[in-house]
Amino acid sequence: MFMVFCRKKKSKKKTQFNPWLWVALWMLIIFLFSTSTFSGENTSRIIGPILKWITPDISSEAVSFIQFLFRKTAHVIEYAILAILLCNAFIRRMIDFSVTGLMFKSVLICFIYAVFDEWHQSWTADRIGSLMDVSIDTVGALFGAIIFVCVLNFKSKNI
Repeated sequence: MFMVFCRKKKSKKKTQFNPWLWVALWMLIIFLFSTSTFSGENTSRIIGPILKWITPDISSEAVSFIQFLFRKTAHVIEYAILAILLCNAFIRRMIDFSVTGLMFKSVLICFIYAVFDEWHQSWTADRIGSLMDVSIDTVGALFGAIIFVCVLNFKSKNI
């Protein structure tokens, strides 16, 4: 399915920003999302009224379920983005690389960060740490790494 080893072509164009700065910035954003400001109680004050405005006769159970799905989808997306940024940062420094190794390193770092993020939430008011969220974050990271490799393969075939 994926190429086991890849050779990145040398690019004459250099980016202005170090790709590791984007990784650090996104980790900071994830950290900020883990504060009490973005707790379920606080975000439900926004999502709930919007849902009730769109569908006035929606049940409280349906609102709670949609909020749950929204929050878990956010976990998947934020860690998919982190994995994409990590993959990009890793390959910027390599010419020959293993796709499997690239994905493994990126997902492992995301997993470790997810564990620390949940630990941080356990110390935050209105938040709890959750192993389920670590699992969801890791699945999101895996999706992100797969998306990165697919785009990389597509770009290498079209160059």
